[in-house]
Amino acid sequence: MNKVLLATRNRKKLVELQRILDAALGAHRIALLGLDDVEQYEELPETGLTFGENALIKAREGFRRTGLPTIADDSGLAVDALNGMPGVFSARWSGRHGDDQANLQLVLDQISDVPEEQRAASFVCTVALVLPGGKEHLVDGRQSGRVLRAPRGDGGFGYDPIFLGDGQDRTNAELTPNEKDAISHRGKALRELAKLVAKVLPPSQA
Repeated sequence: MNKVLLATRNRKKLVELQRILDAALGAHRIALLGLDDVEQYEELPETGLTFGENALIKAREGFRRTGLPTIADDSGLAVDALNGMPGVFSARWSGRHGDDQANLQLVLDQISDVPEEQRAASFVCTVALVLPGGKEHLVDGRQSGRVLRAPRGDGGFGYDPIFLGDGQDRTNAELTPNEKDAISHRGKALRELAKLVAKVLPPSQA
């Protein structure tokens, strides 16, 4: 079975990606490893100004350190009323990296006086794949919707409890994992990535 590195320590993200890839690839399976599954190395700061730049920074470094085909994503919430922010700063919007509750609450506070018709937002995800031989690929996914005034649901992570996708009556945090995968920005990007993985990692190695 092919081993592929996902350059993250976020176990929820690792489980989510493995689930989506398994569903998309069928018998063409891969074994997905996280950063906690390989020899430890110091991660580079995410200095890019776009999701694609940050995804490539992480994927290139993961490949350089391990020699494994490496996937990395950068994703976030782009709120129209905040001029597209928090964007690439979504994971550290409150000043503390990975503090989901603090990040979520800060966004709610910042747009507390914004009327319903102006609370449009999108989840955006760019996934990078870096392969032996120097080949690199980028795929994108987007889910449009709006920001609610209070969290709903216990599933997902990040800003999921305050995001209601277009045409949905439940937040991303109220959806089952499979329901979320079908519509989410990351699900869309990873299904495109799965097509690439099937081409570049031959079944004979799976």
